This record gives sequence, C-alpha cells and structure tokens, in this order.
Amino acid sequence: MRTPLGDELVASRTGADGQPLRQRLESERAARLTAEAELAECRDELAQARAELKNARQGAEAALRNSELQYRRIVETACEGIWTIDAEGLTTFVNGRMAEMLGYLPDEMIGRSLFDFLDEEGRINARKGLQKRREGHAGHYDLRFTRKDGSHLWAFLSTAPILDDAGRYEGSLAMIADISDRKYLEQQVRHAQKMEAIGRLAGGIAHDFNNLLSVVLSYSSLLLADLRSGDPMRSDLEEIQTAGERARNLTRQLLTFSRQQVVQPEILDLNQVIAGLDRMLRRLIREDLELITIPGANLGTIRADRGQLEQIVMNLVLNARDAIAEEGRITIETAGVELDVVFARDHLGVTPGPYVLLSIADNGSGMDQATRSRIFEPFFTTKGNGRGTGLGLSMVFGIVQQCGGSIWVDSQPGKGSVFRIYLPEAQKELPLEAARSLPEPALRGSETILLVEDEDQVRSLAREILQRNGYRVLGLRSAGEALLTSEQYPGEIQLLLSDVVMPQMSGRQLANRLRAQRPSMKVLLMSGYGDDALPAGEVREAGLARIAKPLTPFTLSHKVREVLDSRAAPV
Repeated sequence: MRTPLGDELVASRTGADGQPLRQRLESERAARLTAEAELAECRDELAQARAELKNARQGAEAALRNSELQYRRIVETACEGIWTIDAEGLTTFVNGRMAEMLGYLPDEMIGRSLFDFLDEEGRINARKGLQKRREGHAGHYDLRFTRKDGSHLWAFLSTAPILDDAGRYEGSLAMIADISDRKYLEQQVRHAQKMEAIGRLAGGIAHDFNNLLSVVLSYSSLLLADLRSGDPMRSDLEEIQTAGERARNLTRQLLTFSRQQVVQPEILDLNQVIAGLDRMLRRLIREDLELITIPGANLGTIRADRGQLEQIVMNLVLNARDAIAEEGRITIETAGVELDVVFARDHLGVTPGPYVLLSIADNGSGMDQATRSRIFEPFFTTKGNGRGTGLGLSMVFGIVQQCGGSIWVDSQPGKGSVFRIYLPEAQKELPLEAARSLPEPALRGSETILLVEDEDQVRSLAREILQRNGYRVLGLRSAGEALLTSEQYPGEIQLLLSDVVMPQMSGRQLANRLRAQRPSMKVLLMSGYGDDALPAGEVREAGLARIAKPLTPFTLSHKVREVLDSRAAPV
C-alpha cells in the first residue's frame, strides 16, 4: 500500500539520467500501452491478411475446380476421341468417346500399350507415326484399330508430341475421329468402279466372241444341212455345234454381268415366281438340307425378266447348297421394304423408295472379307476344278443391276451367308393384248439387201446365208462405202442390214443418213454388245429392228424375212 510518504520518496528519487523515477515510470507505462495497441493492430491486420489469403486461396481453388470441370466437360463431350500415351507408348488417358469407339471402359485402356488396340497393318503405320512424334513433328494420318469385339475401326488421327520444359519427348496426344463410314463408302466406290471396268471388258470380250461364234455356228449349220443323214462327218460337226452353243451361253452370261444382255421385262409377283420354282429347288438340293420359304405379305410387283429372275434364285440356292458341308438349312424370304435416305447414303447406288426384298440365307461355311470382295467378279470361284465357271454370281450381279436393283452380302467364316437383293417396286400395268398367232414366215426372198459389217468373216457369212435364200446382197465393209453405193445403185434397196458398232459411223447414224435417200428402206441392226449398244426404247421410237449376235442361218433368215414383211420394223 502506497503512502504519501512513499510517494514523496519516489518523487524525490531520480534516475541516473536525472529524470524523476515517477515520471520515468509513467513514460514506460504509456510506451507499453502504445506498444500493446500497435501489437493489437498488427494482430488485426494479420488476421485480416490471413482471411484475405484464405479467400484468395478458396477463390483460386474454385477457379481451378471450374477450369478442371470445364476441361472435363469439353474432353468428355467431344465428338472425337482423345488419347495420350507416354514415351513408352503406354496409355495415360482416354476420354469416354475414345473408349466407346473401341468398345472398352476408360479404365480398361489405361496402362495398356497403344499397339494392343491395332492390327498388324495398324502397328506398322503407328510405329512410323510415333517415330515422327519423337522427332518433335505433328502429323495426320489414317489408322485401323481393332475393337474389343474383334471388328475394325478406321480412324483419322491428328497427333502432336508432348514435350517437357527442356524440350524432351514425354509422349503423344492424339485427336481421333471415326471414319469407318467414309472408308466403307470409298470401298464401295472402288468396288463399283472395278465392277464397271470388268463389265466393259466382259462386254467387249462377248462382242468379239459373238462374231467368232457366228462363224462357227453358222458354217457348222450350213455344212450339216448339206450332209446326208448317215454321213460320218455329221457327228464331228454336231460336236462343233454343241461346243459353239455352250460358248454362246457363256457369252450370254458375260453380257448379263455387263448389263448388256437383251431382256424381256414384265410385271411379276416375286412370291409367285419363287412358288413356281419350289419343286425344282427341292430336287436340286440334298436330302439333308432343309429349304424354308417365307413369302412376304402384300408384296409389291417388280419389273424383270422372268427367266433371269429364276436364274438368280437358282444360282443363289445352289451356292448355298455347296457352302453347307453336312446338315443345314436354306431360307428364302421376301418382304416389302422402304429404303430411306440413311440407307441410300450408306449404300452406294441406292435410290430411296419402295423396294421388294429377296433374301437367301444359309448356315454354311461363310466367307472372309477377301472372298466377299471378289465373289461377283467373272471367273472367280472358290470351288474345285470342274465344279463351276465362276460366272454364276457375276450373272446374278448383272441381272440385279439391269433391273435397277442392288445386292448386298453379309457373311463371316463359320457363320453362313445372307444375300439381300433389293428390286425397285413397279407400278402395276395393264396386261398387253395377246399377240395373234401368225403363220411362220418363209425364209427365202428376192429383195436387195445392203449389208454393212466391218468384220470380214461375219460379212462373208451373212452374205452366203442370204444369197442361199435367194436375196441379192451388196456386201460392204464401212459406212462410207455404203453411202457411196446407195447413191450410185440404180435399183431399189429394200433392207439395210448393218452392224451397230463400226468405225467412223454407227449403224444407227448410217440408217438415218440412208433413210433420207431411201425413205421406204427397212433397217435391221446387228449387235454383239446387247441392250446397251442399242436400247429397246430407241429402237422402238426410231422404227428400227435389231438382231443379237451370234448369228445362225435360221435366226438371220427368219429375222430378215420378218422385217421385210412387216409394216413397221419390229423390235
């Protein structure tokens, strides 16, 4: 307890500096209070700074989370696949789209080598690309992957190297787009171009063979007509004629494949055509095979040649039979379908609209991709020697194309095959009035015929056939000679018999020029190319007539007499 005496003592005492002790104590207390206030203020400022730092950190974390969320949204919703690998080629990241394209979950791909998802061809191409990435170059290329289910995925890759701060290669980043549809369409285009080229080649071969067969078949017929029934040469000539007929059938198949065969289309009910073949088909297949027919209800009609349509069904059924080694089944099914723009976009040459579907399926050995790509080529066959010419499916292809339809094949080794044929639905037409029965015309005549054929053997043959039947024949090699002869010949020329395809001027053009000089002259055009060289519609509109090669004495004489006796040239 302080006393007045004590205060006086304190007040009377002084420090070393001469300052009274009391005053000094007051000063120290004031300084202490000031320091405490400043310390409190510093604490407040520190707390405020800590709060601001916390808020800033939380804001940065939120921004980082939003950035990561935005990044993930972009990556996971991208239409393209995103794939990163390390320097060893091991997967470090794939987005959901990439995993979906290959049929995996993302976690199933992490840590696995890029090469695990490629076929042999893809591995070769990928190694080349990775070498470029290690050298620091970006790149763009196509690559074929193998999906989890074993199917293939064609993809377009945009790739870039991933480098560290020192510029060392750490891995690669790839943006990947599925181009399987594009590759499929490119394959269809190449196949269509190949088949078109083969068709033109087949048509040209058939034309040349038809000229040769005209000579073989006609001269053998003429010699047979001159020989007695017991002549020992008859059997040899008959063998020659039989071989010529077989060769003619082969050329017909080639013309069918190249869509140049002359046909007689009519309005048909596909179900009725198949029903009419049922008994024959069951005789053709083995007893251990089951033939199932599933006719579609309310099926539309199609416009096709009945004989060719029957050939399609028989060929495909026989191929199905040969593909089944033991017991099995063959299913023929029809249906009316509407092909939309999506189907047309994915199937080259298809026009949207109503179609009649003919499906023939088997559970036989099936085919691999390499075989499927060639089955419609002429003379291609997987059967042994002596078991086929390789023209059956090419003929089917040609008939379908000629009908304006399309044919598609699904097949895998060990899983059978399905051939689907889409034929355009036809509008029903009124039945044509039945032709009146006419007496068979005579084969002989005395008219003058202007014969124009650039093939010497065929021209000599036609001249001999016609001269044997009493006609006067002016045989000429070219259109120019024919025009000159027509101008100089004083008498009447009743018929122009000309080849269609000739150098300088076609038979159709020659006919137009000569008709201007001789309006009453009839015209008969010969062609070894079939319908493409001289379409039936053009022939009908121009009032012309046509005859297909190979020629025989009977067919040529019969057609010449028919045209000469007609008011309008028949088709």
